[in-house]
Amino acid sequence: MTAQNTRLNVSAAAASLSVALTLVGLKLWALGATGALTIAASLADSAIDLMMSLAGLAAILYAARPPDEDHGFGHSSAEDLAALGQALFLIVAAGVIGAAGIGRLMSHTPPPLDAEREGITVMVISILLTVALLVWQRYVTRRTGSRVVSADSLHYLSDLIPNVGAILSLWASAHFGLTSIDSAVAVATAGLLVVGAFGIGRGAWDALMDREADPEIVSNIAALAETWPGLNGFHDLRTRSSGHRLFVNIHVEIDGRLPLTEAHDIGAGLRHAILRAYPQADVIIHHDPVRDPGALRPQAQAPAP
Repeated sequence: MTAQNTRLNVSAAAASLSVALTLVGLKLWALGATGALTIAASLADSAIDLMMSLAGLAAILYAARPPDEDHGFGHSSAEDLAALGQALFLIVAAGVIGAAGIGRLMSHTPPPLDAEREGITVMVISILLTVALLVWQRYVTRRTGSRVVSADSLHYLSDLIPNVGAILSLWASAHFGLTSIDSAVAVATAGLLVVGAFGIGRGAWDALMDREADPEIVSNIAALAETWPGLNGFHDLRTRSSGHRLFVNIHVEIDGRLPLTEAHDIGAGLRHAILRAYPQADVIIHHDPVRDPGALRPQAQAPAP
């Protein structure tokens, strides 16, 4: 991870932590004032955001450490572990919120809501803070590809739905006395949280299990190798992802009669081309000599690495 990407990821994690602290305080007060289950759902999600923001910041800082004797490929898997933990916490929270919502819907005398106007004000402030944070997180994710920041962004995106739902339910309670809308919105929010959590968890699990990189990435790298000047072919293209990192191993076939320096420059040129396309990649190229002159493709001048 470059120093600039590390700074961007840390800034996103620090902003997330600050927003989470603010929202937890506001929603605790609003829950005490209104008793609304949608605010409770939003508070639970913000509390999880706070815990996961702390874990995410620690994971980003740890993942930024350079390779050492015990971790030759770096520490980027810490990001996947943190993202998997976030997914598990989201699923548990969704279960609690959904169960509470169903319980209220089945109750013959659901509890009334109070101080609706104050609750609506808190939710509007929450939405504004969340949107501002999402804009920054999405920018950082596009620049760095951090899976931790992406997962954290999904948490806050999911916050928007219960916040809007809380506003609608408080408005309906204040004007029409409809308290059941609060519970229905909470149950729907729980379902969306589960869907989002499974998406985060699947991506993190695939990375931890060394699943092949995205097929489009593999296809693009293969296309580069297929047309690269000086290569007679390639084989054993293997990829995997870890956190924000992409690892690429490829064997290239080069005329065995070429001087070592020239053969090296051909492979180095391909490596730099892959790095230009995927700056977060770690590329290892193995040179295989082709000894049958009749099997060689016409040679072309390879670009300088």
